[in-house]
Amino acid sequence: MRILVVEDDKKIAGFVVNGLRQAGFAVDGCGDGEEALVMARSTPYDAAVLDLMLPKRDGLGVLKVLRAEGVRMPVIILSAKASLDDRIKGLQAGGDDYLTKPFAFSELLARVQALIRRATQSAEPTKLICGELTMDLLAREVTRAGQKIELQAREFGLLEYLMRNTGRVVTKTMILEHVWDYSFDPQTNVVDVLVHRLRSKVDRDFPVKLIHTLRGVGYVIKSA
Repeated sequence: MRILVVEDDKKIAGFVVNGLRQAGFAVDGCGDGEEALVMARSTPYDAAVLDLMLPKRDGLGVLKVLRAEGVRMPVIILSAKASLDDRIKGLQAGGDDYLTKPFAFSELLARVQALIRRATQSAEPTKLICGELTMDLLAREVTRAGQKIELQAREFGLLEYLMRNTGRVVTKTMILEHVWDYSFDPQTNVVDVLVHRLRSKVDRDFPVKLIHTLRGVGYVIKSA
């Protein structure tokens, strides 16, 4: 999952970006409203964390433009403005949630995860399931047939993206856009390497393979 963080306070921005990366997200950050518009228009983010008080164009202005242009990514507003009127304005402008500063990162993370679940219309609010493979999004645990599978953050992020698209083929470009926070390089083999590592943990000890390669197209996870 790929997140856009728009915050001009470098200390807060670093805190949020690093926290989300440690939680397994790919994260891009910027510090002004105009750059935020450029990035949101050009990249398919799964969610955004947006400050209201920004240089060049404020957060409300960014939201209104994006919604008018049909950009539907979920947005959680992060702001020092705590009045009821401010919260109402933020939600009416197109925000999906509103969190006031100071805040606990654990709450921000839970709200981001909830926004993504709603946007992807996940039937199960806390778990993803593909056959005998289960991913607990809150505990960040993966099990297959009751056997716990230890995954690094990037492996967890890739598996989550595959499981959210169970039965649908995802290309290398799509994986890079959602699991890494840099643009696709057609010469890189990082996706192949990561898929190989993930497959060795998820499929190696089981007769039924879940992760499949469609040569020249991409990857798909399916239970049968």
